[in-house]
Amino acid sequence: MSANQRATPSVNEPPGAPAVTRLSRYTKTEQEEILGSGEDPFGVAAAGLTWLPKEEHVGVRLDGRLVAHAGLLRLPVAVEGEKTEVMGVGGVAVAPGVRGRGLARLVLAAALDHARTRGPRHALLFCRPPLVPLYQRLGWHPLHTDVLVEQPGSGVVTMPLRTMVTPLHDDAHWPPGRVRLYSLPM
Repeated sequence: MSANQRATPSVNEPPGAPAVTRLSRYTKTEQEEILGSGEDPFGVAAAGLTWLPKEEHVGVRLDGRLVAHAGLLRLPVAVEGEKTEVMGVGGVAVAPGVRGRGLARLVLAAALDHARTRGPRHALLFCRPPLVPLYQRLGWHPLHTDVLVEQPGSGVVTMPLRTMVTPLHDDAHWPPGRVRLYSLPM
């Protein structure tokens, strides 16, 4: 989907149906439009991690208001020492008042459609354990190994959140082995 394209609602959808767009920016203001202005909107502050900003953004608007977001960032990774790249997915958010309406599925599908054009064979994300079932329903698979990530001043640390992957191409299979992200998490 190009930066100016949007998914058009089908004829059967009412006016104000969700519109998926590529966002030219995603700032604290847009995040607050979705999640409000709480101190820990993603519930991950206790992990004590420093996160990378995403480079590309997909959003869902409902009646003109931004209600969902997913960000993407291409990152270097190694699995059992074999270097490759993944599309990191992060900043996934759906406004509390519209949860349960399929918007997470919609925004992630649009983000992954775009990710498929970027080259990496897999997408990777980190999530809190209570969200694992949601992501599994959306086609993601939890990794059953520690994942090492970089952190300022600490060097390399073990990711305390759950790491999940999904293939971006039909013939992509995640290899077994230790995982090392050669960057801050996204």
